Amino acid sequence: MPIVLGMILGFQHSLSMLAGIITPPIIISSAANLSSADSQYLVSASLLVSGILSSIQITRFHIYGTKYYIGTGLLSVVGTSFATITIVNGAFPMMYANGECPVAEDGTKLACPQGYGAILGTGACCALLEIALSFIPPKALQKIFPSIVTGPVVLLIGVKLIQSGVTNWLGGSNCTDYCPYEGAPMAGHFGNARFFGLGFLVYFTILLCEKWGSPIMKSCAVIMGLLVGCIVAAACGYFSPDDIEAAPAATFIWVHTFKLSVYGPAVLPMLATYIVLMMEAIGDITATCDVSRLEVEGDLYDSRIQGGVLADGFNGVLACLCTITPVSTFAQNNGVISITKCANRTVGYWCCFFLIVMGIFSKFAAALTSIPNPVLGGMTTFLFTSVSVAGLAIISRNEFTRRDRFVLTATLVFGFGSTMVKGWFSYIFTYTGSNNALKGFFNAIVLVMETGYAIAGILGVFLNLVFPQEEVDVKYIEAEEEINETGSASSQSKTTHYEERKGDEVM
Repeated sequence: MPIVLGMILGFQHSLSMLAGIITPPIIISSAANLSSADSQYLVSASLLVSGILSSIQITRFHIYGTKYYIGTGLLSVVGTSFATITIVNGAFPMMYANGECPVAEDGTKLACPQGYGAILGTGACCALLEIALSFIPPKALQKIFPSIVTGPVVLLIGVKLIQSGVTNWLGGSNCTDYCPYEGAPMAGHFGNARFFGLGFLVYFTILLCEKWGSPIMKSCAVIMGLLVGCIVAAACGYFSPDDIEAAPAATFIWVHTFKLSVYGPAVLPMLATYIVLMMEAIGDITATCDVSRLEVEGDLYDSRIQGGVLADGFNGVLACLCTITPVSTFAQNNGVISITKCANRTVGYWCCFFLIVMGIFSKFAAALTSIPNPVLGGMTTFLFTSVSVAGLAIISRNEFTRRDRFVLTATLVFGFGSTMVKGWFSYIFTYTGSNNALKGFFNAIVLVMETGYAIAGILGVFLNLVFPQEEVDVKYIEAEEEINETGSASSQSKTTHYEERKGDEVM
């Protein structure tokens, strides 16, 4: 492939990933109340780690002496996962309430780097589950975790994240009279019309790019919306240059470190997250094979799935050790491959190169972390809603028999309930003794029950195994398909007969 063409296409892929990579560290650092320096570092590290780990997924290494691989050998890229945000938003309030994160005398929540380290340590340990599952045949995995289980989980992840996006759109969290904080440029009360208008500009720009933009612009519509929002915000005085000027010229992984530990209450939700990431990887790798015009069945396809899932779990461990929350296989690049008709791995390596360069120059990360909340909220709300839509698409693969509707309903009862009603399970356990182990056990149960997608995933697997597909429903589906096929054939026959008769009349 020509070098210049590879660079251009690789840069396009990196732009399509950019919004998804920078959003999780910005939101997570805000939840942990980390300093501006730590927040900037996490954005840079997210770009660096995504570039380095994507090269592992693209390359495909053979494990010596076995039939197994690490990586897909396709133009498959990885980035920081959105799924961890939900765990963080549930875990940090619990850490502050239990005294594991510091709180000032006036009740102000202080920076909690040790809490972030606990999330990283938990993520690194739980990634071993996905590594173990990668050695199970893909068909068996899809039978244990079918779309009736994974669809609601992805849907609920998106629904929970939308709350965070809209909150930023309207000014930010934990503020009422002065958002994002008193003394900030163009500060205003929560829900100020200026904030709504700025976020809506981002949303409207995305719509314009999708409607009238070129193919390249459509693939980068979210970034275009963010860019337009930033330009208008800068012109109106929303940006503060202080953080950008104070940022160092360059940075790299481990410039800032966080003490690793395991936070017990987050273990079960994190395990559920890795199961979701595994199924997401299988779907994304299948889509990449499809748009790359490669086989989507057979031994080679199964080998790519095995290597991709193993790399996904392995990358999860490495990401946490590199100070970034777990990564997942991205789907955005499949659209770019479809548009450009190029699935050459050289393009993927150029994409990795540009991500690493963006991460090294920390002024770039400082500019990203200085983006006003309404602009960021307008972009992230759109991204998070697309996650929910992806969940709906997964659910729609089912036949929706009576049994499917029942399992889906029973799964979403607690899933939607815990997502929509904050703290609904916090008052079940009233133990106030000195047994810290028992407190930790209760906290783990509460965190699982208040993490909508975790409880939905656990219930979904259980109900899917307990309630098998009814034979009557199966026969009904088969009969309906047969009727549709017969009706279609009959209609086609009538059309052909009519055309022949019409031809005779003309002659």
